[in-house]
Amino acid sequence: MHVQDSHWSPASALAAGGMTMSAAGNGRDTSRTTPLRVDAQRNLEHVLRAAREVFGELGYGAPMEDVARRARVGVGTVYRRFPSKDVLVRRIAEEETSRLTDQARAALGQEDEPWSALSRFLRTSVASGAGRLLPPQVLRVSVEDGAGGPRVPQQRTQPGTTELRLVPDQPVAVASVPAVGVEDDAGTSALLEVVGQLVDRARAAGELRADVSVSDVLLVIATAAPALPDAAQQAAASARLLDILLEGLRSRPA
Repeated sequence: MHVQDSHWSPASALAAGGMTMSAAGNGRDTSRTTPLRVDAQRNLEHVLRAAREVFGELGYGAPMEDVARRARVGVGTVYRRFPSKDVLVRRIAEEETSRLTDQARAALGQEDEPWSALSRFLRTSVASGAGRLLPPQVLRVSVEDGAGGPRVPQQRTQPGTTELRLVPDQPVAVASVPAVGVEDDAGTSALLEVVGQLVDRARAAGELRADVSVSDVLLVIATAAPALPDAAQQAAASARLLDILLEGLRSRPA
């Protein structure tokens, strides 16, 4: 003989089964989908952190397998989030460009003295390891010097204007650097513009050598961020090298 539980109700039955009324109505088991979403987000964060570390140490030519190994996930997990290495490199490069731009804007807004603003930007950028992740298209932007010779990295102004634009460089392997697209151009232009303001202010104040360009400042960031195995040695080496480079940028009394 079957005895019906007088306390039974649809809600209690759903609760016992680990589902809510809302979940049942939608045909979903939230107890299963929610952890998966959390795991996916955690894996993405691990992959991005590992990519910054690996590309920072080995350059953008490092294989995806190294990124997966550092993130402690399968390489298939990396490719599910980023269908090609170019997509992952582009993501890291865009984030780094945005971070550098924010650092430059912060220096402009928080330092009244032109030289202090420029040196603060350089110190912050170098300390963050930005030089090891500078997007390749930024390092391939250059200005012609007064004698008409190219500078490195390349960065050029449109004739008759002060507008900066990307210019072609030697062919590079697609697998090792991201392709330059519209979004890359926009992010790079924003970075060049705000760093250009720092340079112009310091030069106008007579504190920066007249021949120093935006490309030189970016080159300092790239040069003063060596990748050393010991974190303390790396920080000390970066700080020492930056001090020397900053002295080289300053103007000298006639």
